Amino acid sequence: MSITELNTLEIIKQQIEKYPLILYMKGTPDKPCCGFSARVVQILKACRVKFAHVDVLENSDIRRDLPQYSNWPTFPQLYYKGELVGGCDIVEQLYKTGELQKKCQKLDLN
Repeated sequence: MSITELNTLEIIKQQIEKYPLILYMKGTPDKPCCGFSARVVQILKACRVKFAHVDVLENSDIRRDLPQYSNWPTFPQLYYKGELVGGCDIVEQLYKTGELQKKCQKLDLN
C-alpha cells in the first residue's frame, strides 16, 4: 500500500466520521453525472435531509480507494453515521419501505 493510498484512506475515514450522512457520487447534487447518483440525490431530497457529498470524478484518489475502504465496488455510496448503507438499489429499497426516512429523521440535520 502506497503512502498516497494511506493518506486517501485516512481522508475517507475522516469524512465518514465527520458527516452523519455523506454521499460519494459522480457529479454533484445539482449536476449528477450518472443516473444512479441522480436517483440517490432525488431520494435524499425527498427525505428533506441535508447531506454532505464528494464528487468522485473530481477526486480520483477517493474514486480509486473508496471501493477498497468500503468493500463496495460501485458508486454512488451512501454512509449513515459512519456505516455504509449501500448504493442506489439499496437506498431505493430502504426509501420504498420507509426505513430511510426513519433514519433521516434521527439525524440532527433536518
